[in-house]
Parts: sequence; C-alpha cells; structure tokens
Amino acid sequence: MKEIIRSLFPQWMINKFYHLPRAFLAYIFYGFPTRNLTVIGVTGTDGKTTTVNMIYQVLKSAGKKVSMVSTVNAVVGGQRYDTGFHVTSPDPLLVQKFAKKAKDNGDEFLILEVTSHALDQYRFWGIKFDVAVITNVTHEHLDYHKTFGNYLNTKFKLIKDVKFAVVNENLNRLPRRFAPRNDDNKRMITFGHNRGDFNQEDINLKLKIPGDYNVENALAAIVAASVLGVNQEIARKSVESFKGIVGRMEEVKNRRGFRIVIDYAHTPNGLEQALKTLRSQHPQGKLISLIGCEGKRDVGKRSLMGEIATKLSDMVVVTAVDPRGQIDTINRQISNGAKKAGARMDENFFIIDDRAKAIDFAINSLAKKGDTVGIFGKGHERSMNLDGKKEIHWSDEEAVKKALNNGQ
Repeated sequence: MKEIIRSLFPQWMINKFYHLPRAFLAYIFYGFPTRNLTVIGVTGTDGKTTTVNMIYQVLKSAGKKVSMVSTVNAVVGGQRYDTGFHVTSPDPLLVQKFAKKAKDNGDEFLILEVTSHALDQYRFWGIKFDVAVITNVTHEHLDYHKTFGNYLNTKFKLIKDVKFAVVNENLNRLPRRFAPRNDDNKRMITFGHNRGDFNQEDINLKLKIPGDYNVENALAAIVAASVLGVNQEIARKSVESFKGIVGRMEEVKNRRGFRIVIDYAHTPNGLEQALKTLRSQHPQGKLISLIGCEGKRDVGKRSLMGEIATKLSDMVVVTAVDPRGQIDTINRQISNGAKKAGARMDENFFIIDDRAKAIDFAINSLAKKGDTVGIFGKGHERSMNLDGKKEIHWSDEEAVKKALNNGQ
C-alpha cells in the first residue's frame, strides 16, 4: 500500500497532507508535553545513537533528571525500552507519548535522536529544540533526498531557532551555500578531532570505546552538556567511562584466537571509519569484512561500500542487508566498486546471499588465529527484510554464536 501511495503522490505532498496532520494531532492529543522540558536533538549521518547515549550518561552523572529516545534504546521516565526502530526515528504518536512520560516523571531534559526522514516528515513537529547536535553529514539517503544539497538542508532544519547549535567543524568547510549559518537566534559551537572550539588535541580524551569517530561523538556530548551548565570535568569523566551500546563495535568473545566485532556501519563513511579502527587495533592479522546494502534505498552508496571494503580489508564477504528483493542487483553494484579497488573473486572477495551462511563462512572458513572479522550493516537490529514484503527475525549476535558452535 505504501509503495502505491508513493507512486501516485510526490513526497512533499505525502509529508504535508499525511505526516504533518498526524504529527499535529499527536502533539494536541498528548497536551504539548515538551513545553516545560529542555530538549536536545541529535542528528547526523553516523554517530547519532552513540552521542545520544553519551549525553544521557553525562546528564545522569551530573544528577539531572533526564529521558532519552534513540533508534536502538530509550530510557523514559525511569523505564527502559528496547526500541529497535530499524534505522529511522519513531512515529510522532510515540515521540509525543514518550515526551509526556518524561514530563509526568518530572524530568528536566529529553534527548532525541533525529533522522533526516523524521525532519522531512514532520515527526517532531511542535517540539522546540533548545540544543541541536550535528555529528557529521556524509553520503546517505540520496534515494529519498535526491541530492546531497537537499540532504544537508534537511539536516540543518534541526538547528533552526535553537539556543545552541553543536556542529562538527567539518561542516564549516562546506561551500558557503551549504554550510550552517551562525545567526542571531543561536550560538554555534564546533567540535572536531583536530580542530574546532572543542577538540581532541586540547582535551585529550581517553575513551573505553575505540575509534576517532567516537572521540568526536564524545566531544559533541561534552559540548552539549556544557551549554546546559554541566561541569566539564564531570562530562569528561562520564564519557571516558562510557562502555558503548549494543551493535556498535560490539565484540563477541570466543576461544578461537580471533576477534569478531559486530557494528552497525551501513554508510560509506561509517564503514571506512570502522575498518580503519579495526585495522589500527590489530595491524598484524588479516581483516575480514562482511558487508551489504539495503534494497530500495540509496543506490549510489553501493559501489562505494564495495570499494572501501576492498581497499581497507584483506577479505570481503558480500551478503544480505535488508535486500528487499533486490539482492542480485545490490551485489552486482557492490562488486563493481570492489573490482575498481582490485578485488579478486573467490580469492579475497566472496558473495554469499544468505547472511547466516556468510557469517559462518567468514568465521569457520576464512578467519585464522590473530585475524579480525568485522560484521557490518545490521548491528542492533532484530529483523531483516529479504523480499520487500515482510520482516523476519534476525540477530547478528545469534548468527555469530551459532557459527562459533558449528566450528567447534
């Protein structure tokens, strides 16, 4: 039904005459719940969920009453929820319901993960954001937004009229027509690994979780907390104690002498950063990456994913990541990018459609002692869409544990 509607009407019309009225009614029904809350919104191509969780931990460490909603998890009114929203932000009814729970609990702060689709579709309509964080903006969702400029402009909607905009300093290096503007309505504060108002060279964070990108996520969390009046030293200690979240550089322990890491990386930038991190941790052993791309989504990123994986890995296994009936086309497009980077079929590049079999192959046929297996694309998600019609139960963690048992 959704496909029929999309084929008959342009997206802007669906947004205006379907999504916006639903968001308006949700806002009214739950009684304007964010009016007395300080709301922090976090958007970006990668790092949103981790940054939301870091900000939550910092505010809790500072003794604040706070709720949070991310695409992986939520803590609202003191109660935990396993959200599993499968990439995007929740429905506006659920957003406002969570906000009311936070308000009724007497919370001061509400942290929301905000996707570009949600911004375009008015899912957060009526919510006045006080602080907006943009972790980064790289190649993603061009199937929906059509151009990178449109994607950028959608992300920047979040910082309109906020009191504080916390943005990655890389965004200031965009062409002027795209770069976020620091107008009279807000104060813009930048963060970055090497540059920015808050940067790693000055602060020198020592995190428990790996990756330069997580350093940037932590810096963003420190800035967001600082503008809300949290002592910077409290913020630092909190992010340095942060242990990560499910499906993000999550290591599955085993007795086979090699590392297995599950990560959600599903964008070219996310994959590149994850592979560089894994390589830097274990430069001696082979790096084996298992990747894929979504069906009926951004086509342009598929060849990039294949190229990046081939350049930065010793072996690549391509498999299903929500193919929605397009597995052959997806695999061919990923392969085209991999061939540009020198992939050799059945030597260092393999295609196995079945994700469970692909994970078993990577663990039991390719990996040797001292190697690292990176399993990318699904992370925390607990379902997969193979045929474009229905979701089936799926868990990378369960598949890995089964493969380990098979190899013993």
